[in-house]
Amino acid sequence: MDIEVVAKALKELGHPTRLAVFKRLVKSGESGISVGVVQEELKVPSSTLSHHLASLVSAGLIKQRREGRVLYCVVEYEKLLSVIAFLQEECCADEQ
Repeated sequence: MDIEVVAKALKELGHPTRLAVFKRLVKSGESGISVGVVQEELKVPSSTLSHHLASLVSAGLIKQRREGRVLYCVVEYEKLLSVIAFLQEECCADEQ
């Protein structure tokens, strides 16, 4: 994975509100969760939440889908696992 892509993902997760939102989305699993539920549970104003969600979408960490009037957010688990793998891939390499 490209270091620039990983850096952007980590930058977006480096904000406390975005990290809290992302952690809540991870908890929801592959079916995702509605933006309204995230807003209600985390007590984040809608305009602020919208900004943070846009940042997570931009980094490729989440995707959104609309069902009627409800907007759902789902974690891009493949991207998340790629970022984690990038961080782990050279773990302890100098010890050999």
